[in-house]
Amino acid sequence: MQPDLSLLTQERLLRVLLVNAGEPDALTWSGLYQPLRLAAKVLGPERLHVDVRSPDKFMGDAQRHWHLVLLVADEAEAALRPANLRALVERCRAAPFWGGVGAGVLWLADAGVLHGVRTALPWALYPDVNAQAEQALLTPNLYEFDANRLTCCGGAASIDFALTLVDLLFGATVQAQVKETLCIDRVRGPDERQRVALQARFGALQPKLSEAVALMEANIEEPLSTDEIAQLAGISRRQLERLFKQYLGSLPSRYYLELRLRRSRQLLLDTNHSIVQVGLMCGFSSGSHFSTAFGALFGNTPREERQRKLAQ
Repeated sequence: MQPDLSLLTQERLLRVLLVNAGEPDALTWSGLYQPLRLAAKVLGPERLHVDVRSPDKFMGDAQRHWHLVLLVADEAEAALRPANLRALVERCRAAPFWGGVGAGVLWLADAGVLHGVRTALPWALYPDVNAQAEQALLTPNLYEFDANRLTCCGGAASIDFALTLVDLLFGATVQAQVKETLCIDRVRGPDERQRVALQARFGALQPKLSEAVALMEANIEEPLSTDEIAQLAGISRRQLERLFKQYLGSLPSRYYLELRLRRSRQLLLDTNHSIVQVGLMCGFSSGSHFSTAFGALFGNTPREERQRKLAQ
């Protein structure tokens, strides 16, 4: 879900604050900060101002106002949570838009402020969630926009997250200039997944669910039926559907379809295969079915997606 950033785009001077609770040389930090810093350089100080604060300095700067505040730390720094976390979280939430990146997402979720919110938590931190964090809708995606809450799993995905923000706030032209400076060809979307998130979250607790998803991922070109997946996983169809509904919020058939469609989108953006070839490679023998299903999920047709790539 894209955030409604229309209020922010109307601001004459947009103030963004990055609260860095980790090391300045961590990939999560640099991946977030550098695109935003470059965007500020392109736009000028009268249009975008990016501030950086440590947690302590942020708490001591009570009079300043920011439109977007992000709590940032690399996933490897999760154990270094700030001592004044509760007050820090409440201060972040005072901004119209707020969220976390990397370990910052875990800290927000642990504080109980992401209940019912689609949340992109780094897969490596799934074992560390507490009872409060389990109330968040943890997704395997690279980043999530849910109303005025923004979360990103960190690492290299911080770059995609920051560039998407630049596009949403200031347009494709500014984003293109930043991408060129950073030598980046493609920005991964929020619906693209962390590669091992599902295994990390459910592998030990729900091995049948992980096995079923692995079967889907291994059979994109020639999709299996739900009955075949259940049989290969050694459970009944009803049990399979119950697992998917409980842990992934979807039916197996729907999850499988979205998996194939995301793969097709990746191929459209990353390869020169024709649209027909991409459809066949992802299990769509009917071009019209491929186009209709693609449009229902992504809001545009495969042809429009390919044209978007060519226009970049």
